[in-house]
Amino acid sequence: MASIESLLSAADLPDSPTPRLDAELLLANALGKSRSYLLTWPEREVAAEPAARFAADLKRRRAGEPVAYILGRQGFWSLELEVAAHTLIPRPDTELLVETALELLPATPAAALDLGTGTGAIALALASERPAWRVTGVDRVAEAVALAERNRQRLKLDNVAFIESQWFSALAGRRYHLIVSNPPYIAASDRHLGEGDVRFEPSSALVAGVDGLDDIRQIIAQAPMYLEAGGWLLLEHGFEQAAAVRDLLSAGGFDAVQSRRDLGGHERISLGRYHHE
Repeated sequence: MASIESLLSAADLPDSPTPRLDAELLLANALGKSRSYLLTWPEREVAAEPAARFAADLKRRRAGEPVAYILGRQGFWSLELEVAAHTLIPRPDTELLVETALELLPATPAAALDLGTGTGAIALALASERPAWRVTGVDRVAEAVALAERNRQRLKLDNVAFIESQWFSALAGRRYHLIVSNPPYIAASDRHLGEGDVRFEPSSALVAGVDGLDDIRQIIAQAPMYLEAGGWLLLEHGFEQAAAVRDLLSAGGFDAVQSRRDLGGHERISLGRYHHE
């Protein structure tokens, strides 16, 4: 048998940007323990069964499979979420969308919509922070809706609901004070689609036409019909798309149009407010 530290030191993940972290997460999972356990007891011997599971998971990671898919979970905001291969892996960048949404509206009753909810990450984060809000998350993929609902039940959040809908298709007659979305925004020709973790993620949740803006155009065009007067639309996009998205929002009749920067200094979300005539 090998010790925890010897297994971690021997873990070979040359293509990972975070090899030690990946190895710790995979070994902790194989042992059914926390990462802090590994740091506290590095000399502990690892039994054959968890060692074999760790070796198998390392092989999957060396092949490029994201750690979140191997573990079946990912942290987002203050939440631990189940993830699966038919949804995007929630990323820290998207927390900017949540932060901005919480800034725009007070904690008083309001209706919020998350378009393309995937794991339910954005909707669940908003619902957890704003108990008085009624949050709806929609996704066109039935398996994603079921996954988001499992996350909702596990987190015991009763002020959010998930339904199957192609953008606004199942929402006739509904209006919201806030609409947020992390839609597909990568151009079909983008070389990054063949690199790293995104190779394993569903392309339909990533790619949006020649310039990556097809879905954003559709959302901006349709959102006014589903916004309350003075309601906000917030969109995540690529770091080089901010100016184009601001132009689309302005052309679509939105005012107070602006973009917000992520921790890396990139403009990653754009937003605007809609006032009905």
